[in-house]
Amino acid sequence: MLGVRNAAIVRAQNGRNSREQTMAVSLRESVQQISNPESLDASVEEVFQLMLGVSCQRSVIPFHKGHGESVTAVVGFGGLLSGACVFRCAGHVALAIAGHMMAMEFSTVDDTVKDAIGEMCNILAGAWKGKVPGLSANCGLSVPAVITGRDYDLHVQAPEFQIQHSYRFAESAFSVTIVCDGLQ
Repeated sequence: MLGVRNAAIVRAQNGRNSREQTMAVSLRESVQQISNPESLDASVEEVFQLMLGVSCQRSVIPFHKGHGESVTAVVGFGGLLSGACVFRCAGHVALAIAGHMMAMEFSTVDDTVKDAIGEMCNILAGAWKGKVPGLSANCGLSVPAVITGRDYDLHVQAPEFQIQHSYRFAESAFSVTIVCDGLQ
């Protein structure tokens, strides 16, 4: 009985590996579709409308972190695509986003506000990967990491591709970056 079970497991693993190899080839060949900036724009617009009830548009003015506190959330991608989704905003924008999400007012970037920004990044990452056929089911997301402070930079070495856009809603600006450091 144990031999039959082991044979079934090996057969299932071999079948999965051949499907993953086929999917990997199609992802590699469709890097233009994966790196299409319109998918990021559509994801940001949808998520902000759904989660916050606000209209959000891409800004021609690049996001500038400024001199005050900033909040950065990072959600990693793992699987057929490895990389990260990075959401960055000023502290006062994080307060506004958390306020819209929870219908509350916040005066400081506390743990609740950090959790809200982490969740916003997580939802954006999921929405973006859901726009690419085959990527959604073959690419997992990490738990969000949130960084706050006044003077820090986030550096990624030689990505395969990177999409970085600035966005605005009302008077609030933020940036979203998709970094891909590997496609299988």
